[in-house]
Amino acid sequence: MDENKNPSILSIRRLEKHFADNQVLRDISLSVDRGNVVSIIGPSGSGKSTLLRCASFLERADGGDILYDGQYAVQDGVYAPKADFNRFRTRFGLVFQNFQLFPHYSVMKNICEAPILHGEDKSAVEARAEELIRKMGLAGKEKAYPYQLSGGQQQRVAIARALAMKPEILYFDEPTSALDPELTGEVLKVIRQLAEEKMTMVVVTHEMPFAKAVSNRVIFMAGGVIVEQGDPATVFENPKEERTKQFLRVFER
Repeated sequence: MDENKNPSILSIRRLEKHFADNQVLRDISLSVDRGNVVSIIGPSGSGKSTLLRCASFLERADGGDILYDGQYAVQDGVYAPKADFNRFRTRFGLVFQNFQLFPHYSVMKNICEAPILHGEDKSAVEARAEELIRKMGLAGKEKAYPYQLSGGQQQRVAIARALAMKPEILYFDEPTSALDPELTGEVLKVIRQLAEEKMTMVVVTHEMPFAKAVSNRVIFMAGGVIVEQGDPATVFENPKEERTKQFLRVFER
């Protein structure tokens, strides 16, 4: 597909999500262009993680559209047939806040398992995994198990595992929320490096300096809606909405 004709790898339109009588997402529309980093900020309970979970099909949307490369994965709340739908799942990788590594697998097997199960050649996958392990600063940890690693190391393994599937877009759901400040820096350094390499990413984060420095676009959510979005300088330095100003005052100290 000609990337110039369709720069947006992800398009979400009028997305709705309910849990019983509680509407957690309301009329959410956004797009993510190739090579861009979009950070989603906002108070706890604003729907940020639910939005990511809908985009990655871990939660079922109740209405609206989700498109990858201009093709409907979800249209008016109706999901594509299973045969087509599985193809959409290969487009993205997801990094969770609590790592979710397989505890009984080594670092190498955690990274290699999914591509091999998808039919890739084992030796090619292992070579790619070795390169990712070096890139994540984990050389020498190939045979280690998750319990033998720090939280920052586990999260870097989780990032390598997501990258091993060669996704077109990476989703990060609060990737540093389970880490202390020193380990947070390790993980943010890796994400910054990926941004410099033009990896397309959507990052739900409370790390405001990181979001301001790395993002092409920042989305502020509150109460299940997008309150404001724009380039980092506009959102952080000259927000238009009072709710955005209230939220950012906490981080000015």
